[in-house]
This record gives sequence, C-alpha cells and structure tokens, in this order.
Amino acid sequence: QALSCGGQRQGFLPCALDQFSGSAPRDHCWFAEMESHSDDLPPPPPLPPNAEPIKAESADDLPPPPPLPPIKPEEAKKISKPKRALIARPGFGKRGNPIQLVTNHFKVSLKTTDEFFHHYYVNLKYEDDRPVDGKGVGRKVIDKLAQTYPSELAHKDFAYDGEKSLFTIGALPQINNEFVVVLEDVSSGKTPANGSPGNDSPDKKRVKRPYQTKTFKVELSFAARIPMSAIAMALKGQESEHTQEAIRVIDIILRQHSSKQGCLLVRQSFFHNNPSNFVDLGGGVMGCRGFHSSFRATQSGLSLNIDVSTTMIVKPGPVVDFLLANQKVDHPNKIDWAKAKRALKNLRIKTSPANTEYKIVGLSERNCYEQMFSLKQRNGGNGDPEAIEISVYDYFVKNRGIELRYSGDFPCINVGKPRRPTYFPIELCQLVPLQRYTKSLSTLQRSSLVEKSRQKPQERMSVLSDVLKRSSYDTEPMLKACGISIAQGFTQVSGRVLQAPKVSHNQLLHILFSHRLCL
Repeated sequence: QALSCGGQRQGFLPCALDQFSGSAPRDHCWFAEMESHSDDLPPPPPLPPNAEPIKAESADDLPPPPPLPPIKPEEAKKISKPKRALIARPGFGKRGNPIQLVTNHFKVSLKTTDEFFHHYYVNLKYEDDRPVDGKGVGRKVIDKLAQTYPSELAHKDFAYDGEKSLFTIGALPQINNEFVVVLEDVSSGKTPANGSPGNDSPDKKRVKRPYQTKTFKVELSFAARIPMSAIAMALKGQESEHTQEAIRVIDIILRQHSSKQGCLLVRQSFFHNNPSNFVDLGGGVMGCRGFHSSFRATQSGLSLNIDVSTTMIVKPGPVVDFLLANQKVDHPNKIDWAKAKRALKNLRIKTSPANTEYKIVGLSERNCYEQMFSLKQRNGGNGDPEAIEISVYDYFVKNRGIELRYSGDFPCINVGKPRRPTYFPIELCQLVPLQRYTKSLSTLQRSSLVEKSRQKPQERMSVLSDVLKRSSYDTEPMLKACGISIAQGFTQVSGRVLQAPKVSHNQLLHILFSHRLCL
C-alpha cells in the first residue's frame, strides 16, 4: 500500500503512509510536494573569500589502537586446533532379547605412529609442455618413474590416486622434484610389427620398432605432511583435524593395490575379471559383481568396511557378437552401422593375431572390400619405397595370410587418428573385459540387475570372506610400512530382538479396509 500512489492532481500524489502512522490522511505525499517546490527555494549563501575547508584527519594523525591482551599458548592451541570427537551415543535400550550380530567390518590395528605421510602435488606434461589429460596414463607414468629413478626417490613406495596427489612414508630427498620418463605407447594407433594397415603406413625399416615411445615430464612438489598419529587416535574412537586426511591416504593405498591386481576401479569399488561374477542383462550389457572397500572411523576404533557392489560392463568378446546382442538382431546383415558407430566409440579392443590393444575411434566409410589405403613397399631394383593402393581385405588375406570369413561386406574398425586412420577387419577385433557401460538401462535390464544381484546372508558372508583373502592386503608394502594389519574375522556387535507390535481387532479391520481387502 505504501507504494501504490496515483496522481490526483498536477504535482501531488495520494499517499497511504498516513494510514500506518495514525494521522489524518492527506491527499498528497510530502516528498512529492517538496520536489514540486524545489525550484522556488532561495539559493545557498555565498562562501566568504577567506574560508578554508576542514581537512579530515589522516591515518598517520590518529592515535594508535590500544594494545590487545597477550594470548596464552594454551589458549592459542585451543583456538587453532579445536578438538573434535565422534558424537557419543546417548544410551542403550534394554527391551527385547539380546543377540550377537555379525557386521561387514574388520578390525584394524596399527603399530607405527611416529611416521608422517608426505603429500606431493603431481604435474604431468608431455615433452612439449602440454598437460596430460588422458585417463589411465598417470598410473603408467608413475610406475615407470619408480622403475627408472629408484635411487633418486630414496627407494620409497608411492600411494598415487591416479590424478594429482601422491603420498610417501617419509620425505623425498628434494622438496621439488623433476624427472623425464619415456613410456612405450601401446595404444597410439601407429602400426607395430604385426599391426594393421592405414593411410601413411610406415615402411619395413620403421615397422621393426615394437612401439611408439612418448616422453613425459613429471614434477613432484611438496604440499603437506600428515601424521600417522591421527590413525592411532581413530583407533581409540577419537578424531583429530588430520583424521580424514590420514584415512584418505590409506584408502588410496587400497585403491592402488586393487589397480595393480587388474581390477576395474569405480571410486572405492573394485571389480575383478572373474567370469563367475558376471550376469547377463541382455542387450550386450552384463552386471559385474565386485566389492566396496574403505576404512571407517567408529566409536569402537578404526575398521575396514567391505560390502558387495555391482556395476554394468560391456559384454567382452567378438565385436560382432556385441553388436548383435546390443541391437537385438540375429544376423550381421541386419546391423544398423550408424547405431553401431555410436555404441562402439571409445571402447577398447584387442586385435588378432598381434594381441595389441587399441581404442575405437570410429568405423570406415566403406566396407572391407572397398576401403583402400596406401601401402609402401621397397622396389627390388633401387631399394626406394614405392606406394601402392590396396584394399584392407586384400592386405590381410594376401599380404598377411589371414583368412577372413565375413568381414569383407562390413565396415572396418578404425583405431587411428582422424587424419591418419588405421583399419582392422571387424572379425579380428575383440572387446576387452571390464569396460564400464555408462548408458542408461532399460526397464527390463534394470529389473534383471536387481533380481540377479540379490544375495542371501550366508552367501554374502562367504563372498566377503573370499574377497578379503583374495585381496591380500597384508602383502601391500605401504600398509606393511605403516604397520597396519587387518583382522580376518567379522566384527561382532550386540543387538536386541524386539517383540512384534500388538495390533487390536479394530486396527486390523481399519488396515484391511484401507487396502480394500475383504475378509
């Protein structure tokens, strides 16, 4: 209402503000009236000629602030390092029959508490200072770094998260470390000794090189120091400001340990390449059973929590079999190759007979019979290389002596680069296992996943016990250096079995009629 003013006559506005102040209503606003008469006011008086403006005091002229009272060292510690602890349980119930329960937690013990984890920031670059952005390259580079420079790194083991953080027990010799690592690039799309043809195929002299090599620059810069005593406090059911950081480090050790065992990593969940863990969901998709493993701080101390986990993977095996199942057709002639191109992009394959791994970038525009490329061969007379045009089919059948049964009528798999394609006949390509399927599932696939992932308690306990034995955490060198050991038995806790609630006859009738049931 205070803003709903409308003009009644020239220069004046009606106002509802008086209704709130309690005074008699007026037919105009006082500020509107002042604005209307501002031109009638007399000008301000002139300043005298000898008038001097008053200068504001500068910061130097002000008196110093009063000194603050000194802070005692004990109070400074309380301010800088607040004590934190897990919320205590208010009490325990007494109703019901007591029972011992088995949990999926395994007790953790620690021997060493005086050491420190040293955190280093990892910066990976190519030889021309371009940042490394490929997934999975970091672990290969760091593994090669440890093999190439053991003495420069004081023979220390690493806990590497695969991205920007690396942890050691104790400090490296230098605060800032720079290294050059040469890595064999097995998935570059270049033609190795037994590789596939493509445009600009190398001559025989270059073919003798086993792989193309890439040079990386590795920079390790010291970032922080994390005391292991924070783990000891977690064992006592207490928490400090470094507890979560220390637990994160030993979680990274578990993740790195599973990576070395060839597992598929999905955050803190790990999946082994074991066919007994695969369940077919249809459409070329399979459910893969694995386990989640992480350290947890509890009121009774630190424990390793292991639970069953499931993810979706692409069905490994021949590429044609995957496409038939994915598009639900019974013959390769019925495959929609536009859909196949989208489904296959960025998947990894192994080619026979070289058994080399590549990443799919697309399909050829023509079928295997008609897709041509330039092949360089040495001329017998003067030894100069001569380029000839040959089809992918003829190259593998005539030059390589490989029999192709059905690939001639279908597109080739392209594993090269956009300007330098490298082709393989589709029947020589096999999808490697443990590749995540990231597209959305259908309703039938989702219900099948839920049904086939269900496990009974005894089966689940057996699976978790087997996972702990197969993981062999006691052999992990960094866990051994930390003095961390994990119990093999499930943690038992006390529980209570409560009596079923009593329902009266009227309540039962109300429940039945509310669900539209008849007695």
